[in-house]
Amino acid sequence: MQLAMIGLGRMGGNMTERLMRGGHTVVVYDRDPATVQKYQGMGATGAKDLAGIVSQLQSPRVIWIMVPAGKPVDDTIDALLPQLSAGDILIDGGNSMYKDSRARAERLAAKQIRFIDAGTSGGVWGLENGYCLMVGGDAAAVKHCEPIFLTLAPEKGYMHVGPPGAGHYVKMVHNGIEYGLLQAYAEGYEILAASEKYPDLDLGGIAELWQHGSVVRSWLNELAVAAFTRDPRLEKLKGYVADSGEGRWTVAEAIEEDVPAPVITLSLIMRLRSRQEDTFSGKVIAALRNEFGGHAVKGS
Repeated sequence: MQLAMIGLGRMGGNMTERLMRGGHTVVVYDRDPATVQKYQGMGATGAKDLAGIVSQLQSPRVIWIMVPAGKPVDDTIDALLPQLSAGDILIDGGNSMYKDSRARAERLAAKQIRFIDAGTSGGVWGLENGYCLMVGGDAAAVKHCEPIFLTLAPEKGYMHVGPPGAGHYVKMVHNGIEYGLLQAYAEGYEILAASEKYPDLDLGGIAELWQHGSVVRSWLNELAVAAFTRDPRLEKLKGYVADSGEGRWTVAEAIEEDVPAPVITLSLIMRLRSRQEDTFSGKVIAALRNEFGGHAVKGS
C-alpha cells in the first residue's frame, strides 16, 4: 500500500527500506535533502516539503511520523493539518509520552483525522530482524494500516494493544523494563571486572557462555558478547548513559498507580549518576563518615 514517512533517521530510514522491500510505495521527507535523495535512489518518491508529501498521496492518506518526541511531533502535525482531509491517518512511531498521544488523538478526531500511536522497538537491527510494534488507535484505522505493520514486524511481532495512547503506554513500560535489565547486566559485569580474586576473567567469553543454556541468556546479553569482543574491558567508552524520557515516565506512572517499582526507579537514578564526574552528595557522605568514624577520605 502507499504511505509517507516523515523523518529518515536511524529508525525511519531503515523502516522505509523494509517497507519498500515488502512491496509498499513510500513517499519520503527529511530535513536533509541528501537523505531524501538516498532513499529516492532505493525507489522511494521524494518530497521537498510536507506539502509535497500530502499532494503525492491518495486518500485516505497514511502518514507515518518518525521524529523526536514532544514539540517536533506537534509541529509536524500542525504543518500537515491544513492539507489533510477527513479519514486521513497519522501514525506516530516515535517515543512519545502516552498522555500526549491521547491528547493528539482527541484533537485530530475533532477534525475527523485518525491517529495511531505505534510504539516501535528493534533499533538499528529492525531492518533485517523486524520491529516489535505496540499499536494503539481506533480499530478501523489500525486495520486499514495493518499491511504496513505486518511488513515491519517479524512473525507475532505486532499487536493492536488498545485505544489511542495504549501503544505508547505499553512501549513506555517496555522501556522501563529495559532500564532494569540493562542495569542488572551492567552491575553483574562490573562485579566480574572488579574482581581482585580472579582478575583475568574473560568477560566476552563469559557473556558467550551465558548465551548457551543459561537462564540469563538474552538478546541484550548477545549484544554484550559483541561489545566485549570489540573492546574486552570497554576502555574506549565513557560510562555516560543518556535517557529518552520513558524511564522517567514509567517511574512517574508507577507512583501514580501506587505500584512499587524499585528496580526500574533505581535504574533510572543510576543513569543520572552516570553523567556526573563527581558528586557533592558523595563528598558530604565521605566527609560525615570521616567526622563520625574517622573513616579515610580521598583528596580531590
